[in-house]
Amino acid sequence: MDAQGRGRADNIDPADQWVLNPNTGEYELRLTPSAPQSAVPGPRSRTTPRPAGSSGAPRGRTAAPGRTSPADAPGRDVPPPRRRRGAPEEPPPGRRNRRPVKKKARGKKILLWTGGVMAFVLVGTAGAAYLYLKHLEGNVTTEDVGNVADDGFSKDEAFNILIIGTDKRTGSGNGGYGDKGSVGHADTNILLHVSKDRTNATAMSIPRDLIVDIPDCEVTEDGTTKVIPGTQDKRFNTSLGQFGRNPGCTMKTVEELTGIDVNHFAMADFNAVKTLTSAVGGVEVCLAKDVDDPDSHLKLSAGKHTIEGEQALAFVRTRHSFGNQGDLDRIKVQQQFMSSLMRKMTSGDTLTSPTKLIKLANAATKALTVDKGIGKASTLKDVALELKKVPMKNITFTTVPVKDNPAEVVKATVVPLEPNAQQVFNMIKSDTSFTEVKAKEKKEKAAVAARLKGTKSDASEVRVRILNGGAAAGSAQEELTYLQTEAGVTKSENAGNADASQAKTTLEYAPDQADQARRLASILGLKGSMMKPGKSVTNAQGLPTMTLTLGEDFKGAGVKMNSTAAATNVDKTTANEVKCAS
Repeated sequence: MDAQGRGRADNIDPADQWVLNPNTGEYELRLTPSAPQSAVPGPRSRTTPRPAGSSGAPRGRTAAPGRTSPADAPGRDVPPPRRRRGAPEEPPPGRRNRRPVKKKARGKKILLWTGGVMAFVLVGTAGAAYLYLKHLEGNVTTEDVGNVADDGFSKDEAFNILIIGTDKRTGSGNGGYGDKGSVGHADTNILLHVSKDRTNATAMSIPRDLIVDIPDCEVTEDGTTKVIPGTQDKRFNTSLGQFGRNPGCTMKTVEELTGIDVNHFAMADFNAVKTLTSAVGGVEVCLAKDVDDPDSHLKLSAGKHTIEGEQALAFVRTRHSFGNQGDLDRIKVQQQFMSSLMRKMTSGDTLTSPTKLIKLANAATKALTVDKGIGKASTLKDVALELKKVPMKNITFTTVPVKDNPAEVVKATVVPLEPNAQQVFNMIKSDTSFTEVKAKEKKEKAAVAARLKGTKSDASEVRVRILNGGAAAGSAQEELTYLQTEAGVTKSENAGNADASQAKTTLEYAPDQADQARRLASILGLKGSMMKPGKSVTNAQGLPTMTLTLGEDFKGAGVKMNSTAAATNVDKTTANEVKCAS
């Protein structure tokens, strides 16, 4: 029987079974003896010897007949604290003048070794201490995805975890959910980025109906490794399950789509929502209107409700009751739900309740499948504690910017909306916060304005040649196309590759081209540090022209270089915001 089960059987709080070992200075799990030891002198049990010099009563005192000493109390297999020489003796248990036990101290002890690990499962923020995670390590399922995932976890770097919710009908009571024949597709997908300095995090949802190219990937079954061929122009959700693809295939698909290195994955099924919401005693949600969905079986009136279990699962699965009844609007509702779940996990009501913390830790670990790089207790502890450092107000939920698939007559899938999607990817890749963008943009614009005082030429008067000096292959031509077709800079040309690569994008111009430089800086969002007063060159028509050299920091055609925020039509919200699903 495990510690939790033993605690229930003997009516003992499992928290009391974790005790401080005075010899090692660490907390250890000590199971309760099968029967209490009597304080009355008599033969000692051979199976449970007392420490040398222990009589079962406090030092210097004899246990009264018929009275059990603290050392012999059930669940208290800990030697009593030594009394300092000259200090007054503690009254034995049962006396009226005994000192009251402070509940706050007991709560602090519990918080030392337990916490809400589900913050890690669904975007999360709470912590879980090493010893309790070690005790629960057997609950966690790991899957080998080879070198797609990192071998370990670094506490000193930014990290990205792909959270996958599958539609596989596993677990008790889930037979009526999802696709009856599903092999477990990637139904809900969130790329969680946690910044290097732990001041912010971004949870980017990836629509399951997003059309992507799925790369070749290796899977190992029964010790045999095989390569599953990639497919082009397929729904993102087929990156898992289809043809035997594993989470490593989904990770590779995300990396190819976004250019972001995915370090680890965490996968859960339908049971996660049911068990986790019950573990915390329910999650509060808000509806802007009455909902009666026969498909998900969600029936709630407008206003606030506390939901858990089956009702919570119905809430996150509902899509015919919100917005345009599509998956994109369901994603928004799921993000609101997860924000509320995170707030509940980090609330005092949860963190000060040993019962809720224990249920949460058990439910979270049983719901998880992770890569081997984070499958150990010590590593999960590190991940959880790093997540806990991020303030709720700086956790941003957003979705890959998309548009309807132009290849379809009947719209059922979506494709990335550019340049907005690339801008979001670049922000995550460059570890840029979504929550401090306004102040940074204002400061950058002021710096450019101060450096480039004066009037601006019309876009059609700007002459510029473009060199690729470290950007991705084809960037010069892509930027040229944008300038000519979208920005009206028709007197622009592709001049090929620069002589050498450079880290930063620059614009070099002669003094008499300052007005043109100001206009181009405004169009491209060039920073003040990117402007290089110098000399002009001659273009193909024999006219003086500026030189724009795209560096390694180039963010993509049409993406402003000074932009630290996603485009205005990119929806985003933060975990501390309370919204009503509509």
